[in-house]
Amino acid sequence: MGTLLHQITVQELATDLDAGKSFTVVDTRPPESFDAWHIAGAVNVPYHPLDGLGGDWDWERVGELAEKGPIVAICGKGLSSTSFGFELSSRGYDDVTVVKGGMQDWSKLYEVVELDTESDDLYLAQVQRRAKGCLGYVVGSKSAKEAVVVDATRQSHEFELVAADAGMTISAVLDTHVHADHISGGRTLADRVGVPYYMGANATDRDVQYDFTPLDDGESIQVGDVEIEARFAPGHTSDMTNYLVDGRYLLTGDTLFVESVGRTELQFGDEDAATGAELLYDTLHERILSLPSETRILPGHVSVAADGTYGVASPGELVSTTLGELREELDLLGLDEDAFVHRIADDTPEKPPNYERVIAINTGRESVTDEEEATELELGPNNCAA
Repeated sequence: MGTLLHQITVQELATDLDAGKSFTVVDTRPPESFDAWHIAGAVNVPYHPLDGLGGDWDWERVGELAEKGPIVAICGKGLSSTSFGFELSSRGYDDVTVVKGGMQDWSKLYEVVELDTESDDLYLAQVQRRAKGCLGYVVGSKSAKEAVVVDATRQSHEFELVAADAGMTISAVLDTHVHADHISGGRTLADRVGVPYYMGANATDRDVQYDFTPLDDGESIQVGDVEIEARFAPGHTSDMTNYLVDGRYLLTGDTLFVESVGRTELQFGDEDAATGAELLYDTLHERILSLPSETRILPGHVSVAADGTYGVASPGELVSTTLGELREELDLLGLDEDAFVHRIADDTPEKPPNYERVIAINTGRESVTDEEEATELELGPNNCAA
């Protein structure tokens, strides 16, 4: 029976989930791993190949679950879920599928959303890392057949593929800031394709150990006829830099999201979170809210809950809004400075796992070469919003 066990990729799982197919996702990881981060709608059935079922589960109860319809089993890497699938199959339940690569591969799943820029030249695509909620961008000139990449994640080949599919070569790579929730792929991508790697000039104060080309406030990069202007935006971090594309699209990094603003204590610490919040307030009110209402906000993250659901939109849908809509709908933008600082500094969410190590890696003070270790450091959703 075991030889008949069916396997699918995480991409196939995502397609089936988005299509609304009827099946139960069974996550066999330990409860603490499941509670921290899992696929929306999944049921936790702890299982170990040697120790068997955990919690209050027994095979009769599992059988009842299987009788309701198809089972799709997933675990951390695809090992315990495979054993679980074989066990179920041996007990006569044949409609069992196992997800290859498990949650590790799920954390590397991407969707690409191309924007309708109504321009003959400007190309702009949002690259979504589904499980983490990381949003990066490919900005290009169709006439020049060149593109820049903004906020590439560790799976930077995904951004190369987007540019190649659009018929463009990468001419530069930019990061908005030193990231805390995932390992940046920006410098690696720039080195691999042999192009400049840019960060805001204030990143020199973050003890960044590797070479980058600093961009001053107001300085621009030209890609064909497309202008990308660096705009300093301290608050989430001291080095945060937004990029204004073609005067119409603001890539905000972790400054301003569709549903919130950036938290401030990851760099500044709990004791100085208020300092970061004051900087963020000034950035929002003096540098962003002064832009035209039709300016389209393109953030660096979308909030993903522990149960895998997006805070706004859905995977594969554009995560964006206009500045005018945010002025009307985001309460945080209507607070006075004292109330804003209090809200941001005194009510902080749970910190991203391993964020201090991730920051050290992204500044070049530490390194990680083992793929499994890098994946472990990044597991779980992002927590960059206040």
